[in-house]
Amino acid sequence: MTLDRAELLARIDALATAQVAFLAALVRVPSDNPPGDCAPHAAAAAALLEARGFVVERHPVPPATVAAVGMRSVTNLIVRRRFGEGPVVAWNAHGDVVPPGQGWSTDPYGAEISDGAMYGRGVAVSKSDFATYAFALESLGEQAGALRGSVELHLTYDEETGGEVGPLWLLEQGLSRPDYAISAGFSHGVTIAHNGCLHLEVSVLGKSAHAARPETGVDALRGTVELLRTLYAMTQDFAAHPSALPGIGHPNLVVGLIEGGINTNVVPDRVVFRLDRRIVPEENPEQVEAGLIAAIEAAVASQPGLGVRVRRVLLARPMVPIAGQERLVAMLQRHAREILGEDIPAEGTPIYCDARHYSAAGIPTVLYGAGPRSLLDANGHRADEHLRLSDLLAATKVVALTLADLLA
Repeated sequence: MTLDRAELLARIDALATAQVAFLAALVRVPSDNPPGDCAPHAAAAAALLEARGFVVERHPVPPATVAAVGMRSVTNLIVRRRFGEGPVVAWNAHGDVVPPGQGWSTDPYGAEISDGAMYGRGVAVSKSDFATYAFALESLGEQAGALRGSVELHLTYDEETGGEVGPLWLLEQGLSRPDYAISAGFSHGVTIAHNGCLHLEVSVLGKSAHAARPETGVDALRGTVELLRTLYAMTQDFAAHPSALPGIGHPNLVVGLIEGGINTNVVPDRVVFRLDRRIVPEENPEQVEAGLIAAIEAAVASQPGLGVRVRRVLLARPMVPIAGQERLVAMLQRHAREILGEDIPAEGTPIYCDARHYSAAGIPTVLYGAGPRSLLDANGHRADEHLRLSDLLAATKVVALTLADLLA
């Protein structure tokens, strides 16, 4: 049996209204991370999938494992569809989202549609690709005889905290071992690499004293100011060392959280801050971490009476291109050219995501889906996040045709 491409694309068009309703139902169930209580959303997603005829495996992650990554509950979902002997292709999207924050012009959980776009937290990053992948698979089901191999939907819930109890947990538990993986999209093109990320918590320790006699204490805040000068001075050299991969950019360092002190009239005895160091694929993460900690300790040691403690919060390794990835890229670009009428790029992204766990396991992996054309375009992680519904439909066609090629 030969795949009927026209029939496949017509089937996707026929399901478009149902697909939009499916996505809206996902957006209306909050799954903010933090706090990361995401099992209720998994239950809702599983029910929606089962209503469409899918068999859904529910894989709850043990509470202690969930708590270790700072979340409250995680249930990962797997849908498997076997068409015969052949490669296994995993499609992964995450259902946890950043909290909505302030400044919305619509209800962040309302899934309102305006001017051809749906608005809501997670509608672009990345609940959209629950819908992309599920409806691509449903549409292909009617031409099962033309396919050889298997498809798995991996719907996970911890991308915002690193993916360690999502994709990594599925792989480590032996629940899946795909030959290829396509993860939720972050751009209009095909993403082939991404930055790594190091989060450190730094505690600068001094000695409290009455503000009337500051010389009797050791000011942790003043010491932190000097330390921050050292750290920001280090960033001046970053732009001179860009990644060779397009779209990645250069290393970056940002201090995103800071707190400390006892009271207005007390010399602060402790200041704690967290920093984010972006790691380009050419860098060695362990060397970056060791060098940064050494610089922090040296800067504090130069100030009498101060101490410092440094704790790793997160180390997400860069995703780098591996052999076999080029096959996915070529297929996605070819079908995107057909559906969109334009050439889409294959490049890296400066963010990091959970797709790296598939790639690190030796599985050729790319990111592609409805997702945002860019995070800025879609207001990803900002107020009024939205998704063009035409992009949802087009991406569904592109991934369905790509899967048909992989399983031909």
